[in-house]
Amino acid sequence: MGNINKAKERKGYQMARFTLPRDVYHGKGSLEELKNLKGKKAILVVGGGSMKRQGFLDKAVDYLKEAGMEVELFEGVEPDPSVETVMKGAEAMRAFEPDWIVSMGGGSPIDAAKAMWAFYEYPETTFEDLITPFNFPELRQKAKFCAIPTTSGTATEVTAFSVITNYQTGVKYPLADFNITPDVAIVDPDLVVGLPAKQVAYTGMDALTHAIEAYVSTLNGPFTDPLSLQAIEMVLDYLPASYLGDMDAREQMHYAQCLAGMSFSNALLGIVHSMAHKTGAAFSTGHIPHGCANAIYLPYVIKYNAKNPVAASRYAQIARRMGLEGISDKALINSLCAKIDDFNVRLNIPKTLKDFGIDEAEFKEKIAKIAELAVGDACTGSNPREIDPAAMEKLFTCTYYGTEVDF
Repeated sequence: MGNINKAKERKGYQMARFTLPRDVYHGKGSLEELKNLKGKKAILVVGGGSMKRQGFLDKAVDYLKEAGMEVELFEGVEPDPSVETVMKGAEAMRAFEPDWIVSMGGGSPIDAAKAMWAFYEYPETTFEDLITPFNFPELRQKAKFCAIPTTSGTATEVTAFSVITNYQTGVKYPLADFNITPDVAIVDPDLVVGLPAKQVAYTGMDALTHAIEAYVSTLNGPFTDPLSLQAIEMVLDYLPASYLGDMDAREQMHYAQCLAGMSFSNALLGIVHSMAHKTGAAFSTGHIPHGCANAIYLPYVIKYNAKNPVAASRYAQIARRMGLEGISDKALINSLCAKIDDFNVRLNIPKTLKDFGIDEAEFKEKIAKIAELAVGDACTGSNPREIDPAAMEKLFTCTYYGTEVDF
């Protein structure tokens, strides 16, 4: 677990770190900022064909060429990018030798490109080396990195994280290192106009989870708290309208998720993400999209963590800031969970893993191992309440059947 295991101890440290991209360009049409990058060669890493169909891929290529760069495409990064895709991309980079890595897409292409970056600059490193948090070699020896999000949730354009999936083991590995925080982020709301409603829902709830987990993390602080609270307020204000197709609301959601990313990249996360990382690809009866998993787990985890008085106070502060009803901390926390439940209903997100469609027999067969892996996830170390595999298994069971968290 490396440095993240020290999260609970570091709260008493006098020194902390707050890292963001050097430049964040935002607003409609900000994609054009690509023409101001300085370099000779740029590799553009993308996922599926949506940006190509909407004309944004051609625009990005043209802007990079206008900057005087030779451009090569690496296309087809899959959702939940694999170790194999990362290695292919790094090989393409070593052949092309770019001095800019530009990635445009949802979390998957940007996450993949971050990992490719490490293997491009350090061919001898191994994936196992990078799994250890904050263990990346010093990057920017060959290239800088520009990230352009086309969804409104992961905020990987401003974070020190990347999530890569090993499909042979069915496990998602969150990679963590401030080295992979991009140099430039371009947050252009024009790129999210065409998002399907389901993706708006899942990514929006991912952003809400980021902000709430960062606010109660053991590494929260005066630089991250305002970002978390502003992001939560904006998601609650704008996500339902964005889901229904209001483009002004969708623009605000694009900024909200970025603020949440700035916060959690520095304050880290908690066990909602640990659980989502370890169940996304674990069941044969259905891949659980990351944001959907977070939305399902979030209210259960809040009730688990609220048994810790410090965390309870923090959740109550969120509810109070959002104008939710309640005098006592417990009443405020219940209002916060009810608000999340209401959002999930409005966004057509199931309340339980059973409702999602996970087979009961397979759940029972695999959950002990999944619980063990979730406890070992990098996000667990900064969760405000400690958890062991037995308690994690109980918590997962609550999320499967929809039972009350009373332990």
